[in-house]
Amino acid sequence: MTYGTIGLRGCSAPLISSRLVGNGLRKVPYCQRESRRGIVTDADVAQARKYCVNQLRHGDYEAYLNRQFVPRSAQDAYDALRTLNLELARLPETVSNPTIGRFRLQFWRDTVNNTFAGKPPREPISILLYKAITDLSSRAGPSSASSLKFWLLRFINTRERHMENKPFISLAALEDYSENTYATLMYMTLAAMPLQSVHMDHLASHVGKAYGIVATLRGIPILAAPSQPIQGPAGTQVGNTRTPALLLPLDVMAEAGLKEEDVFRFGPNAEGLQDAVFQVATRANDHLITAREMLKNLRSGQAPGHDYEHEGEAEHSYSTAARSVEGADVDIQRGFGVLLEAIAAQDYLQRLENANFDPFKVKSSWKLPWALWQALRRQQI
Repeated sequence: MTYGTIGLRGCSAPLISSRLVGNGLRKVPYCQRESRRGIVTDADVAQARKYCVNQLRHGDYEAYLNRQFVPRSAQDAYDALRTLNLELARLPETVSNPTIGRFRLQFWRDTVNNTFAGKPPREPISILLYKAITDLSSRAGPSSASSLKFWLLRFINTRERHMENKPFISLAALEDYSENTYATLMYMTLAAMPLQSVHMDHLASHVGKAYGIVATLRGIPILAAPSQPIQGPAGTQVGNTRTPALLLPLDVMAEAGLKEEDVFRFGPNAEGLQDAVFQVATRANDHLITAREMLKNLRSGQAPGHDYEHEGEAEHSYSTAARSVEGADVDIQRGFGVLLEAIAAQDYLQRLENANFDPFKVKSSWKLPWALWQALRRQQI
């Protein structure tokens, strides 16, 4: 089976034409040979899917576990999007300066535009995303992928704004970043099903903000570590991979009396670090508590308990049916696997609390697969 063509360039000759050469054989025009090479086949998709799943298995194990509970209709989109998230999250660590990182981000913007235009580059993430878009269009109509493209470009643009790993100005700024990254990844997964529900988006917003805050806390020991030198051909040091960074909100750090330089010099012994981490972790936990209360209210046929702050924004307009409390339980059941990001966030917060909010001393966990299965069985986050 074929799904379309990959990255074909324009050609003035008709693709079906050919010309006779000296020995009576017909020579296929260049464009036709290119189009044959450009067709997306089942083998291409299978190889792209294998690549993405393997990247998640080794680079984002939580996403690798979660993917098994995402509705099958959205699984290819989830794999492609979470692999892209892994790629973009690594950029500040893998490029020597932000300018190179921005070139790479522009490549991904162009890739997204070409993929949604039906011309995906021969690259695993774009091939699998194209397959997801094609399937979505066949199930829900050609216009169904428009919101997916909107969220994806917003996601990439947000990653670009934070390419330099500077501290967040405030805790509210960290929440806004989490809304435009991890919550947006969840919006895209829901859109790929497709599932349009103000209540599912509202739940995804709280869970995504919690997960984004957790990701920031989890990165502290990695980003604050001394950078590694880059060795030149002669064995001499020609630079560093990056400069140490601390992304904790500045307002929280000021309140706790925490200084960036102290974390870089003293690590877990920096004065005020645990107080600052506690305050940020509390905000993540508040979002999870709010999501659980919402889930309980909606399942009992009640209103969520508070308004969705993003309703009415771009791609957050809903029909009367999508806003109804009566159908919320059905929507929650359909998309519950998407909300399981909350389990990984809670798992980390619990381990962080056990370490007395010292991110340098958080131990690894083997309980997450069991916790995910239990949450799915009980339909609770």
